[in-house]
Amino acid sequence: MWGRTLIERFTVGCRKSKSQGIRVPYVVRACSGPALPVDRLTPLQAATLWRQHFQEEGVSEPDHSSQYIIAHVLGAKTFESVKKEALSEFLSPEKTEQIWNLCAKRLSRMPVQYVIEEWDFRDITLKMRPPVFIPRPETEELVEIVLSDLQKKSGPLCMVEVGCGSGAISLSLLKGLPQLKAVALDQSENAVNLTKENALRLGLENRLEIYHFDILKDAATVLSHCSGVSAMVSNPPYLYTEDMSSLQPEILCYEDPAALDGGADGLALIKQVLILASQILLNHGRLYLEVDPRHPPLIQRWAESHLEELQYVVTKQDFNNRPRFCILQKEETNEDHK
Repeated sequence: MWGRTLIERFTVGCRKSKSQGIRVPYVVRACSGPALPVDRLTPLQAATLWRQHFQEEGVSEPDHSSQYIIAHVLGAKTFESVKKEALSEFLSPEKTEQIWNLCAKRLSRMPVQYVIEEWDFRDITLKMRPPVFIPRPETEELVEIVLSDLQKKSGPLCMVEVGCGSGAISLSLLKGLPQLKAVALDQSENAVNLTKENALRLGLENRLEIYHFDILKDAATVLSHCSGVSAMVSNPPYLYTEDMSSLQPEILCYEDPAALDGGADGLALIKQVLILASQILLNHGRLYLEVDPRHPPLIQRWAESHLEELQYVVTKQDFNNRPRFCILQKEETNEDHK
């Protein structure tokens, strides 16, 4: 459900809501949820009922969808963490109505993360709301790679994240590295506001500067705020434009397309990130990227032909053995020595 390349199960369109500034789905084939039950149900019964209904209506991951929502209403993170006796007790009318309302949102193909308005990322819980990009499991791996490298360094550290979304990467790294300070950038005001909110919730606001910048349009401004950093991290929009139409409706209709669409070759923003890294990284500072599996050789060739000071270090694979992460390093050039 939360991958980047899943195909639609049935025809869904999107329209833009003027009041909220986000796209709202309309489903060509009408989907109606089960009526609010007259008789009282247990959480187990409610989960079974909604799983079956989600399955009938083509909602992806029907089991997880119903269980996450019901666990959330019961005050738990997962269905498995709810006490067994609680799963067999009758739900109150208020909780039953809450489950029905939230499951109806999921039936409209709203991602579970937006339905329950939060999501765990590594060891932090993030507030989530559309259209801000939902962090994927691969990005947790990206954080692990960066964390492993930075833990080897001593003294104060500073990093820049381009495209912060909900703040997942920066906030997770700040939590893991007390000596780290970070600057987070995003072209979306919704993302900037959500990152600020998550930083406050986690008590990390004093170590994070957040700016509403578009690095394609505000390059000079970005340079004036970010320089001499030890690391730069980005999970930029990297989908090929031609692949956008094949996304699941959960992604296509609710998440910001600007956080997904990387242009004709998926490299539109990535090239600017590479240029920025060559300008703001300290010598031996590193850039960490999460990209499309087709990108690493393209990125290596482009960097080698355009940026003498930025050297390609290594490609790392994700948990599905796909080439997903690129690491590049700033090196001194002959001009630097002069």
